[in-house]
Amino acid sequence: MLHRFRHSIASFSLPTRLNNPFHYTPHPLCELAARELQAYLWKEWTEELSAGKMFGVLVVKDSAGTVGFLTAFSGNLAGSNSHEYFVPPIYDMLRPGDFFRTEEASISDLNRQIETLETDVRYRGLLRTIEETETEAAREIAAAKARMRIAKTAREARRREHPDENTQTALVRESQYEKAELHRLKQSWKNRLASLHAQRTSIAERIESLRCERKARSAALQAKLFRKFRLLNALGEIRDLAEIFAPTPQGTPPAGAGECAAPKLLQYAFEHRLTPLAIAEFWWGASPKGEIRRHGHYYPACRGKCGPILAHMLRGLDVEPEPDRACPQSAPELLYEDRWIAAVFKPAGMLSVPGKSEAPSILDWARERYPAATGPLVVHRLDMDTSGVLLLALTKEAHQDLQAQFKHRTVRKRYIALLEGRITPPKGRIELPLRPDLHDRPRQAVDPLHGKPAITEYEVLEFRNGRTRIAFYPLTGRTHQLRVHAAHPSGLNAPIAGDRLYGTAGRRLLLHAERIEFRHPATGDRIAIEKPADF
Repeated sequence: MLHRFRHSIASFSLPTRLNNPFHYTPHPLCELAARELQAYLWKEWTEELSAGKMFGVLVVKDSAGTVGFLTAFSGNLAGSNSHEYFVPPIYDMLRPGDFFRTEEASISDLNRQIETLETDVRYRGLLRTIEETETEAAREIAAAKARMRIAKTAREARRREHPDENTQTALVRESQYEKAELHRLKQSWKNRLASLHAQRTSIAERIESLRCERKARSAALQAKLFRKFRLLNALGEIRDLAEIFAPTPQGTPPAGAGECAAPKLLQYAFEHRLTPLAIAEFWWGASPKGEIRRHGHYYPACRGKCGPILAHMLRGLDVEPEPDRACPQSAPELLYEDRWIAAVFKPAGMLSVPGKSEAPSILDWARERYPAATGPLVVHRLDMDTSGVLLLALTKEAHQDLQAQFKHRTVRKRYIALLEGRITPPKGRIELPLRPDLHDRPRQAVDPLHGKPAITEYEVLEFRNGRTRIAFYPLTGRTHQLRVHAAHPSGLNAPIAGDRLYGTAGRRLLLHAERIEFRHPATGDRIAIEKPADF
């Protein structure tokens, strides 16, 4: 599985330590290895890769000092985990005769049994009969009650005429008879429905029993599978997936954990006493519907699945630290100030509010400048990578008023961005619902079913040097809304320049909140604050 470079690498400098898989620029040796892998993919896997897949390369050195590279893919390829050109899976659950396939077949049989029962013509007919019978019963009982009300009204009218004792007795008997008839009617329908419900319950209990069995067997299968994934690190320590994820907030591994390219590559290197030098992963093929993946682009390891795994596997290696991105390129600048509000320019690389680290934020700056301010100060936020105008409220009342304006979408915002490529048409509207990518935060995913509405209007300003300068007018304020709407194939299909999450990393993200317009919370005047972009 160790590939030798087909071209001389004598002119390449070897890395002094392994790059951080979660934040890196590919080493030239990784790029060379990726090109050799891609040449192989063009020959062998054209049809299978039409839907796209993540691949990885790991440059390594053997005990003799010879440099080569390993290759891997995430998940399976063409229905198999094992292919000659790639390192093997950490655990091959798809091999014939494996417990996973055997138990999975049994669980699939349970699914078929459940589906057969749920779709059975007689069962569906029984459910319809119950529904029709309940409707008919309700209608007949309601009609009987209506007749009783009419009869009661008539009896009350006759009683007001002071009838003789015999007539009064007859009226009482009539009332008692009607009540008894209603009781008999209700009981008759109750008995008919009880018989139908008993038939339904028998089948429903069988379906529920099968579902419970399926759930228990699936959980047991997953638990057993997690224990089969035994991962090494450079210190020779071995931990299975269940142990690795036990301390995490979710407590259990997500589906597909241990099947990504990076863990496969490191596992093979440790098992064969190869020294990891540089690692990189790239996407090959079309982008998935919900995610943003661009053909041939390099990507960091995912946080949800690979974060805890790589934290274990990288122990004992000299790895580049993850950079502290919260380093502003300039200082905040006051743009507007009165007794109630202020507006400040937030530089790229600065947090709006404090994060997990001790990096400075606009809120820290505001607290120092306005020690007597009441309320939370920060009204809205900008992504750390985004520069631009940020509003502050100096009183609790101003904060509440501005928050209400944001909620009711009466605040108007204008962003300026540089996009990679030419955008057509020159104006438009993007509506792509968004939700967090649960396995790779802080990335966002497009999800028509579970996503929250996200709407952006745009206007092309100019095109130069292969990039489009564009104005964005967001009508909603979802996390990474403009970045996803720009990069997603169903949006503009052109990432914002410098976008490390959805495009290609650069010196900075070229996205700037240029203008904000709102109603002043104290005076009621409509005002606008602007800070032109510096790109």
